[in-house]
Amino acid sequence: MSAPADTFHTLSPEAEAGALDVLAHERRARRRLWLQGLAVAGVVGAAGWATGLFDAQRLATGVPDFIDLVGEMMPPDFTQARGWIRPVLDTLAMSIAGTALALVGSLPLGFLAARNTTPHPLAHKAARGVLNFLRAVPELIMGIIFVAAVGFGALPGVLALGFHSIGMIGKFFAEAVEHVDQRPVEAARAAGAGPVQCIVHAVLPQVLGKMADVAIYRWEYNFRASTILGAVGAGGIGFELIGSLRIMQYTEVSAIILVILVMVTLVDGFGSWLRTHVK
Repeated sequence: MSAPADTFHTLSPEAEAGALDVLAHERRARRRLWLQGLAVAGVVGAAGWATGLFDAQRLATGVPDFIDLVGEMMPPDFTQARGWIRPVLDTLAMSIAGTALALVGSLPLGFLAARNTTPHPLAHKAARGVLNFLRAVPELIMGIIFVAAVGFGALPGVLALGFHSIGMIGKFFAEAVEHVDQRPVEAARAAGAGPVQCIVHAVLPQVLGKMADVAIYRWEYNFRASTILGAVGAGGIGFELIGSLRIMQYTEVSAIILVILVMVTLVDGFGSWLRTHVK
């Protein structure tokens, strides 16, 4: 005669208490997750209500106007396309020069802002403060400031892109440096290397690939941002776009938008190719 099945599955009081604790912890975790989800949904809903996202009447009224505007933009007018070649090249040059300027400024600030390579805590805080400030000011605002300082043209666009990008690239550089493997650094120090030699021979080889990826991504972003800087007189194809909008030449606007779309696609494709070949 076989023994009752429950005799093989009886838990000790300690094991039963542990199982109950696990179940209670899972219930608390699920409850906390639901509360966090509700809080996020509440914030999103409040933001949508405050900005008119849920104003169905206003949105319904805007749909016919949008359709009419799209109709006025068709067909795209490329009769002035020859005159857009130089602005497109200016936009490309702005993105390249701005990214190069950002790299020059980001390298020293990135190493100063990293805790494991900064020479002093005050230097770390100062570098972090500079990066935070540059990152907090949008490139469009910087474009307005530099247009007022140096005049119209591509130069204020380069300066705006470069200084804003220093804040972003420098932050990524500092985080990459802080997560390097310390064993090569300790080996370099044991061999008698100084701080700069440790950075060059032990830190930089570990982060060079990540830095290259960040630089390429930022160049792609800067090309797109440089088209917007034309709105404040920083030159490039964005300046032509704003000019056509002001005189309500919507067929030219659609043509310029298509040109920008093609250029952005080419730049993104070239950036992807660079990321797979530059290691």
